[in-house]
Amino acid sequence: MDLNEAIRRVPNFPKPGILFYDITSIFTNPKAYEYVVEKMMALYEKTPVDGVIAIESRGFLLGSCFALTRKIPLVLARKKGKLPGKTLEESYALEYGTATLQIHEADLTTGKKWLIIDDLIATGGTIQAVAKMIERQKGVVAGVFSIIGLPFLNYAVKIGKYNPLTLIDFTSEHV
Repeated sequence: MDLNEAIRRVPNFPKPGILFYDITSIFTNPKAYEYVVEKMMALYEKTPVDGVIAIESRGFLLGSCFALTRKIPLVLARKKGKLPGKTLEESYALEYGTATLQIHEADLTTGKKWLIIDDLIATGGTIQAVAKMIERQKGVVAGVFSIIGLPFLNYAVKIGKYNPLTLIDFTSEHV
């Protein structure tokens, strides 16, 4: 499977001059989706993981597959204001602004090993925010998985210690 062919490119989104790598095209292609899930499962086959934290929203589609297959809890990291009840939250810088993620405090069990799953790693801010919440609850980041990596944005500086693994990397986001 050639993931490069399966990923849609959207020029000038979210702003002029930017080439957006849209992984939603993977989900409309059952062979590509299956390939991604199989590769993700194989990468962490021998990694002890107590639960998955999937980042809104495309990370949910991968995290749910991992959690169900491994029969472990799936915890959702959502944008601020989307979760009822008591939450943990962490704000972070994005490539194009700032945002805040929240996780239900009761879902983030203390002392567990968590795999963080998202669709794309750009600057690493989103992953770092989730990792901070895990560590605040005295948990351990067991790893980080994403379909796409943009290493030219230097995400390794923020999250390299969590061993981020990607299936495909791109060297630019310019049209």
